[in-house]
Amino acid sequence: MKKYTYTESKDTRSGFGAGLLEAGRQNDKVVALCADLIGSLKMNDFIKEFPERFFQIGIAEANMMGIAAGLTIGGKIPFTGTFANFSTGRVYDQIRQSIAYSDKNVKICASHAGLTLGEDGATHQILEDIGLMKMLPGMTVINPCDFNQTKAATLALVNHVGPAYLRFGRPVVPNFTPSDQVFEIGKAVMLNEGTDVTIIATGHLVWEAIQAGEELEKLGINAEIINIHTIKPLDEEAVLNSVSKTGCVVTAEEHNRLGGLGDSVAQLLATKRPTPQEFVAVNDSFGESGKPAQLMEKYGLNAASIVAAARKVITRK
Repeated sequence: MKKYTYTESKDTRSGFGAGLLEAGRQNDKVVALCADLIGSLKMNDFIKEFPERFFQIGIAEANMMGIAAGLTIGGKIPFTGTFANFSTGRVYDQIRQSIAYSDKNVKICASHAGLTLGEDGATHQILEDIGLMKMLPGMTVINPCDFNQTKAATLALVNHVGPAYLRFGRPVVPNFTPSDQVFEIGKAVMLNEGTDVTIIATGHLVWEAIQAGEELEKLGINAEIINIHTIKPLDEEAVLNSVSKTGCVVTAEEHNRLGGLGDSVAQLLATKRPTPQEFVAVNDSFGESGKPAQLMEKYGLNAASIVAAARKVITRK
């Protein structure tokens, strides 16, 4: 098992903030919009350097999406910012009609996704957003795993033409990917090559997958671990090549098991290479108020759950 270490933990939303600032420096067409959550979305540095390229829309998320769509007509590259729940569920009609259907070059940037929003509870812990976004024709869906990868993903979206959804979160997580990485939209990252089971993880579950791989190694199980940061378009070649070696797969995500990464992998395998699969995800339920770590444990979104799923799926080969 390849060893991964880190010197610091950071929140992925700060990776977005750092990436947005750098994007603004690289391209003067980049503009930012926010729905009254500047601090939470870490947009302060961008605003300080480019005040004329920032628009505070207030608590009017639907209006923000419409304005962003309009800005693209003039050649701007708008990055919208609010919580994931408000970035998707509250404004789905506006995204569908004004952005996706119209194929507008809007980057929908969503913080505080999943259970790790914590104490704000089920009303804010959206676990359906990946499904909502990936079902929209032409929508790219990205869910990076740490600060460095979120920053790199933000920068990559500047040159990506078309609507995109970028998902990140509030909790601090190990920052283990390279700071100078080249982020390739739609290209999976191989973290560890193995022969016994494939573990495909996204977002906050990537580090948990690495820890699970270390525990499985102690049990004599050699896990192949893949970081799927782009859920749509899915790197089908990476998935199929891996399961052809291992013969079974575990998918891990901080999302409802319906409609997320696991569903995308299952659909691919069902049509091209039927393979035993286990899902580490929220089992078709809402979240609840609590500390992020406690919620991740209660809902089975951790390394221990990935280990259990891997051991189970191996018996199904």
